[in-house]
Amino acid sequence: MMNKKMLVPLVWGLTVAILGGLATDLGPWYQALKEPFWKPPDIAFGPIWSIIFILSGMAWVAVKHLTSNATILSRLNFFFWLNAFLNLLWSILYFRFQRPDWSLYEAVLLWLSVLAILLTIRKVSTKYSLYILPYLIWVSIAIVLNWDTVRLNGPFG
Repeated sequence: MMNKKMLVPLVWGLTVAILGGLATDLGPWYQALKEPFWKPPDIAFGPIWSIIFILSGMAWVAVKHLTSNATILSRLNFFFWLNAFLNLLWSILYFRFQRPDWSLYEAVLLWLSVLAILLTIRKVSTKYSLYILPYLIWVSIAIVLNWDTVRLNGPFG
């Protein structure tokens, strides 16, 4: 039987992964975008996001086992669900609305939500806060990639 403390991170990870995948459309509009030379191949994004979500979920579960501080746990739950919303919103803005310019602004909020997760976890465990570092780095790279896409293809709308 699954531990209730593990259920929320599992649902979070699966929700973000599935809905993010459904919101991502690599069709003709996306294929026609000019991309910076340094952009990773599309095939790399799935494994990278999977690793990030696994590490994030592991950190979330660990913190739930390491502390009973209701304020920290409540804050952590809030930031993870906010992060899921922002992650999905980015995909919708970029792929469904075909507005990389809007998603660029939203990506700053996504980055801040990852930082909030990292700092909240750090209050309990420096070790597990490092599990969030790849996520923060990846979103930082994604912002630069998003910026280059806007620069190479804009204006949009």
